[in-house]
Amino acid sequence: MTATIICLGHAALDRIYRIATFPPSPQKVLALGLEEVGGGMAANAAVAAARLGGKVAFYSRIGDDLAGQAIRQGLDAEGIDTTGVRAFTGGRSSTSAVVVDAAGERLLVSDRGAGLDAGAEGVDFAPVTTARVVLADVRWPIGALALFRAARAAGVTTVLDADIGAGDALPDLLTLADFALFSAPGLQEFAPGAFEAGLAQALAVGPRHAGVTQGARGYTWLDDTGRHHRPARSIATVDTSAAGDAFHGGFTWALAEGFDVPRCVEVAQAVAALKCLTPGNRAGLPSRAAMEAFLAA
Repeated sequence: MTATIICLGHAALDRIYRIATFPPSPQKVLALGLEEVGGGMAANAAVAAARLGGKVAFYSRIGDDLAGQAIRQGLDAEGIDTTGVRAFTGGRSSTSAVVVDAAGERLLVSDRGAGLDAGAEGVDFAPVTTARVVLADVRWPIGALALFRAARAAGVTTVLDADIGAGDALPDLLTLADFALFSAPGLQEFAPGAFEAGLAQALAVGPRHAGVTQGARGYTWLDDTGRHHRPARSIATVDTSAAGDAFHGGFTWALAEGFDVPRCVEVAQAVAALKCLTPGNRAGLPSRAAMEAFLAA
């Protein structure tokens, strides 16, 4: 498969526990349900783009353990090219425990894994030359920088999922990013204070678009035409898990389709909203037909 979208970054196996409500203090809580499903920022975004009809390849690092096998199988089942997913002998794959209450709010406890080489030596980024858009999160900074450099050399659009935890790599990633999509915590980590000032600071580093997702408050972005905001559609939220990942996957897919930025934002918000209507990381990620029907409703 020749991929038009390449995603790189975090892949995990999530165990999602559903509870009625969070207790006021630490205590034993009976789970109402348990689901084991693939997770990870870039991995969820890759699935979102694939569900919309994108031809997607994925790069990541996993262990050769049972969790790693489940992670790869979940991506393969979505038709995603996992040739770039490296399984390290003796490595421990990333896993998470996600506790979700009846209102859709969540508590996330993550283990990033161990024995997973952080380098990018020997990784084949040649497929970038045939892609339209690449997306990277900040969980594998060396890999993200290598991918973005290859994309920049090939004239391919780059999208950065700028969440918390990028550390010293963030300025270099922003320099190579065409679109920087921040989470609210990620933007505060980069530039504490007012969102608009933080976006302006990010824009000055290199991207042509810097935006921040704000959940039910919508999406705000700056570009060379000024400040823009698109409110979120009101929905009956069931589960917010991976909503930001869904937004990034929808935005990246729309860019690959050649849509203008306002339409990309509209698509991304629809994909994230539809995800929030269904429990789980990926169960609610829509097809293109479902996304278009939601927008037309």
